[in-house]
Amino acid sequence: MVTDMERDYMYDEYAKEKDMRLNLGIRRRLAPLLDNDRRRIELMNGLLMSLPGTPIIYYGDEIGMGDNVNLGDRHGVRTPMQWDGGWNGNVQSQKRFDHSLLSWMKQMIRIRKGTPVLGRGSIQFLYPANHRVLAYIRKLGNETILTVNNLSSKAQAVELDMKAYKGNILVEMFGRNIFPRIGDLPYLLTLGPYQFYWFKLRRI
Repeated sequence: MVTDMERDYMYDEYAKEKDMRLNLGIRRRLAPLLDNDRRRIELMNGLLMSLPGTPIIYYGDEIGMGDNVNLGDRHGVRTPMQWDGGWNGNVQSQKRFDHSLLSWMKQMIRIRKGTPVLGRGSIQFLYPANHRVLAYIRKLGNETILTVNNLSSKAQAVELDMKAYKGNILVEMFGRNIFPRIGDLPYLLTLGPYQFYWFKLRRI
């Protein structure tokens, strides 16, 4: 479902070895596709969970599970789930740590499930001058969410046209920290490499 040019780019970027390809697609898991970079994995899951529709998490992606391209057909991405404390027993290991990818994913899913606007709301893209930052507004009824994503490996500053929401404060949804009130000027945010924010807009 992509053009030949897009498929060539996909192969060059994500399936350099022929064993990684299957039919017209690729057979890779998310973590190895992103070089096991935790920040990029979080960003991709943040996009998945904040865009319209129903997100699908392929089993094992919540723990950063790898693939095995030496196995034939689709078996390379169908290896057994790493449940216990044996070889590569990632689930049991990650359950012990609040900052593991598994714990982070559980928190994100809780927030997503408790925020209906992310599944059913409308979407309005913002178009900041900094093209490395993807920003959009999700709305449902009286609820409004601002999502800002740094798609770059470098820190970025971005100014967003938020004058339609003047007077609102931004409440960051993971830490519940309050950001400055929206005024007349473009709203300035800085983001670290591959960082993203989910903000609830609220009048106080």
